[in-house]
Amino acid sequence: MIAFHKYQGTGNDFIIIDNRDKKFDAQNTKKIALLCDRHFGVGADGLILLEKSSNADCFMNYYNSDGTVAEMCGNGVRCLAKFFLELTKSKKPQKKELLIDTRTGIKKVMCNSDGSFSVNMGVPVFSHKDFPKNSLVLENIEFNFVSMGNPHAVGLVKNLSEINISQIGPKIENDSHFPNKINVEFVEKVRDDYFKVKVWERGSGATLSCGTGACAVYAILKSNHPIGKTYRVAEITLEFTGGNLHLSENEKGEIILRGPAEFVFKREMKIARQDLTT
Repeated sequence: MIAFHKYQGTGNDFIIIDNRDKKFDAQNTKKIALLCDRHFGVGADGLILLEKSSNADCFMNYYNSDGTVAEMCGNGVRCLAKFFLELTKSKKPQKKELLIDTRTGIKKVMCNSDGSFSVNMGVPVFSHKDFPKNSLVLENIEFNFVSMGNPHAVGLVKNLSEINISQIGPKIENDSHFPNKINVEFVEKVRDDYFKVKVWERGSGATLSCGTGACAVYAILKSNHPIGKTYRVAEITLEFTGGNLHLSENEKGEIILRGPAEFVFKREMKIARQDLTT
């Protein structure tokens, strides 16, 4: 029996398991894929294992819905913060700030008074082995590239409704220019501080939202569309299918991601042995 909690942040949903005792076998990718399957399992965009960290409040061990390892997840880290607070609320005073260790380093998460969470996602990286240095035109769209701990291709389009993401998304993800595949964001400008976004996540497919994708969009918009000093400190809103995420930066150029995290339900699931055979 596997005890789990389901959380979501702007429609990006996750199975979260308290794995501080290390009983869950994270090496079994077929088990992870089955849990995340929306027809035969619980259904989720990814699996998060809450584990111990000697350097932070906890460690986020994150996996995509196909069982592959992921470096970072901006929506997931907010959901894990909320889960951790619920898990420990009877044992210690509630914190206003958490340190969550990830594969891309420790992330500082602020618990806001309105129930939202703000995550310091770090400084964007524009030169990386996972993508070309210069922009590329793929599927008649110009893409620019950035890493937020994981690689992203960001393309600006005039009409987001014309983008068939299930058709174009996997073509970009698996293009030969990207040795480790890539996450893909399509962006339509509404006004200077408001943009609409569709996302195709590497290892998960089309999702309702993506936290690192939101940061990638913000980073590319800043680099390609400088609007002056006020733009550098102002918060912009990105509208995803699952809801809105809010982006800003601090004086160090680190991107701050603000958004909700919601508990959905908790259950137990029994996985039959034959479901895990190769």
